[in-house]
Order: sequence, then C-alpha cells, then structure tokens
Amino acid sequence: MKAGLAAGAMVLGSLAAACGESPSPGSGPGQTAVVTATQTVTETAGPSAAPAPPADGDVVVPDVSGMNHQAAQNAMQAAGLYNLREVDSTGKHRAMILDRNWCQTGQDPKPGAKVGKQTVVTLYARKCDEH
Repeated sequence: MKAGLAAGAMVLGSLAAACGESPSPGSGPGQTAVVTATQTVTETAGPSAAPAPPADGDVVVPDVSGMNHQAAQNAMQAAGLYNLREVDSTGKHRAMILDRNWCQTGQDPKPGAKVGKQTVVTLYARKCDEH
C-alpha cells in the first residue's frame, strides 16, 4: 500500500513538472516522498431495519371461492401466481377443457396465505351444473 502511494506521489510530481510547476521537495527522481493518507470508514451498528425479502417474493393468495375456473385462474395470475394445478373435486379425474364451465370448490393454499411466487396452487372445481 505504501509503495502504491509513493508511486502515486511521484506521478503527481511528474505531472506538475510537465505543467510547468516545480515538483515539491522530496518528489524528484531518486528521492523518497513521504505521503500521509487518511481513510474514513463509516459502519452502521446492528442489522438493517428491514430483512431482505425472499428471492421470489411473497404474494397473498386470493379468494377464488365460487368463481368459474377461468376467472379463478385469472385472479391467481393477476396476483403473480402462475404455477397452477387443477383437480376435479368430484374424484372423477376429468380434464377441465372449458374452464368457464367449471366452478371452484376449494383451493390450496387457503385464501389470504402469504406464499412465494413459485408456490404450486391447487384449484379444486366441479362442473357448474353439477350439484
């Protein structure tokens, strides 16, 4: 570090000489320059006031109870949740081809839960005309 500062002082002396100014005593060739440097370091005590958020962030799971399946998917995506799984709540394992013909009967995680954006959200639905 001292060698770097001494070299810097010599460069400054050379630049001053090139600009027509005489170098300061002790900064010419073959002479040792004494340079005093100060450094101010500011540290804050203790941890920061706000903890860092999770990598993928938190979102609140919306309540999609009773919505048609398409509206429920739209609400989840508007909240930032795209990892959606759909399940026929009757247990018949049917595919939900026309989402608007299916009505939500449940969801996991529950409405209001705070989850990461990559969380799998399971939407349970049955055909709206089935009671």
